[in-house]
Amino acid sequence: MTRIVFFLFCVLLTREVYSQQVTLDSAIVIAMRNSPSLAIYKNVVDIAGINNNYGIAGGLPVVQSVNTVSEQLTSLQQKYYNPLNNKSSMNASSNQLNAGVAATVPIYAGSRIVNEKNRLGVVVSQTQQQYISRVQTLIYNVMLKYYDIVRQQEYAKTLEASIKASRQRLEIVKQQQNVGVANDADLFQSQVDLNTQLQSLIAQQLVIDQDKTDLLTLMVLNPDSVITVKDTILVDKNIQLDSILSAAYQNPDIQAAYQQIQINEYIEKEVGSYRYPSVSGNLGYNFSHTSTPTGFNTLNQQYGPYVGLGLTIPIFNGGIYKRQQQIAGINVNTARLQKDTLMLNIHSTAVKNWQAYLNNLKQLETAKQNYDLSQKLLNLVLMKFNYKAATIVDVTLAQQSFESAGFQLVNVNYAAKASEIQLRRLASQLP
Repeated sequence: MTRIVFFLFCVLLTREVYSQQVTLDSAIVIAMRNSPSLAIYKNVVDIAGINNNYGIAGGLPVVQSVNTVSEQLTSLQQKYYNPLNNKSSMNASSNQLNAGVAATVPIYAGSRIVNEKNRLGVVVSQTQQQYISRVQTLIYNVMLKYYDIVRQQEYAKTLEASIKASRQRLEIVKQQQNVGVANDADLFQSQVDLNTQLQSLIAQQLVIDQDKTDLLTLMVLNPDSVITVKDTILVDKNIQLDSILSAAYQNPDIQAAYQQIQINEYIEKEVGSYRYPSVSGNLGYNFSHTSTPTGFNTLNQQYGPYVGLGLTIPIFNGGIYKRQQQIAGINVNTARLQKDTLMLNIHSTAVKNWQAYLNNLKQLETAKQNYDLSQKLLNLVLMKFNYKAATIVDVTLAQQSFESAGFQLVNVNYAAKASEIQLRRLASQLP
């Protein structure tokens, strides 16, 4: 028995000396700073910002230079009526150089460029809203795990209080045995009950340690790190459903759903613009140089600017553009249905969490009263047991009631806090 107590004392002391205290704010900051998923999606936001450009939308001129140089060997034989004009050469070298700069300038594309640029801008806003949603989800998970550690530690305190009562009961039995008013059965039962509660405390410590490992994982820290959490669960009792529902419609997931409708509408317009004529301007400068030592012309050189217009008129392509536009229209309708479904689910989730929040607040007051009463009952029964006015069974039942009340209190308190956190998450009001 003494060894077990000494072992627990050493473990708890070692943890206290070498552990680092973590607050809720620090846990959130570290998790956001280290989260690889947030970093990955931040890259998605950056990519969307880079793509939001008129060049990507096809609205800027395309300029390119094409240059070729060739050397060749040419054998030539020419005969004329006048033999003096006859020419003949073998493997005569010739050189040809072509260089040019060409630019294609979009003039009219059936509003395709404008719609694509607008779509790219909406994609940027959508990725930002999705990033905010992921931040809120990470904070939500950190807060739940943090307060779960607090919950488990509070229950451990209840077990420690019950163990203290068991030790007190054991000492009373020993004193009664010394004066001959208690038997060995009472002593053995008291010792067994104390050992059982010590085992329960050790098992509860495992639950706390594993919760801390989960929190460290969310913070992307070494799971072997030793941390301490010293906090209490305080539930905000002034949350109103109307304010939550009003703010929930600004939820980043709902905003992203609205923006998906806009994106699909722009895609529908883009596809439809391919069915209209497009006009582009063409201008550039060409240079051509050909040098041949034999033949009529030994040098042929041309250069100069040019300008022109290009007109593309779609006449028939098997109805592909028409069908693509119809599909894009269906996608717009699908996005609207998805948005409506999401809004209904968020509304339903908010109402259910609000109901759970109110119910847990009502239970919380009763749970606090039961805990206080069970603690007073335990103290009273121990006092009566000291004067032989109560039996060991009475003490055991009082301890069980005390532990059950403590377990109920911390669970209801945590459930109320979890409902509060979920409501704030739906309203995008997490820190």
